[in-house]
Amino acid sequence: MPTDALLDRFLTELNPLAPLAVWAHGSLAGGDYQEGRSDLDLIAVLDGPLTPRTVWRLAKLHARLRTEPLAAQLHCTYLTPESAGDPGRRHLTWAHEELFTRTVTPVTRRELHAFGRVLYGQAPAALLPPVSDRELGDFVVRDQRDFWRPAVDNAPLWTRDVWVGLGLITFARAGVTLRDGRLISKREALDLLPGLGAPVEVVEDIRSRRYDDAAPPTEEWAARRAGLTRDYLGPAIDALVASYD
Repeated sequence: MPTDALLDRFLTELNPLAPLAVWAHGSLAGGDYQEGRSDLDLIAVLDGPLTPRTVWRLAKLHARLRTEPLAAQLHCTYLTPESAGDPGRRHLTWAHEELFTRTVTPVTRRELHAFGRVLYGQAPAALLPPVSDRELGDFVVRDQRDFWRPAVDNAPLWTRDVWVGLGLITFARAGVTLRDGRLISKREALDLLPGLGAPVEVVEDIRSRRYDDAAPPTEEWAARRAGLTRDYLGPAIDALVASYD
């Protein structure tokens, strides 16, 4: 299986840096992974600090992996024991075939504690502090209010498959997290969306693109789908944010 082969090689290449732990989160850990479509979302904890030489070695490591099938979908954020506890800190990350920095969000941290897959070393509970329901809820609301709601007004984005799929799925997941304090898979979110009033034909379009071999959307359908999604998602986000106290 290409996914297993890539993970095995990644762990072998990372071994000289003596990682304390390597974890999977997202679809790979949550049971909804679709090979060739889903990202391989990883967190590695190194016994830092991340010196310029370590950063150079990590860049070379990922460059060597580029010949592997699915390598473009492997994303890994690198923590150290000293930096792991700060949710606002930006960490070295390899994603989209480049190095940059980003935070490890409360959603990712809760995923790791709830169902993170240990690929190597210590479990998340040994190295990451827990995430409170309030911290998780505050983040989810900020994400909906400050990122997704302004994005709804940017019409050209919504002709793209990725925005339609992620926008609706993230909204459904946010609602469950705020109501129940739990995280759900993308498949579960798609099952919930029609009951939340989302346009059924758009939900089925997302489902077919994620789980079947759907043809690219026609220009006419992409435009109609964008309108249906934006008309639903804007008021739905407003109502969700307003309901949070």
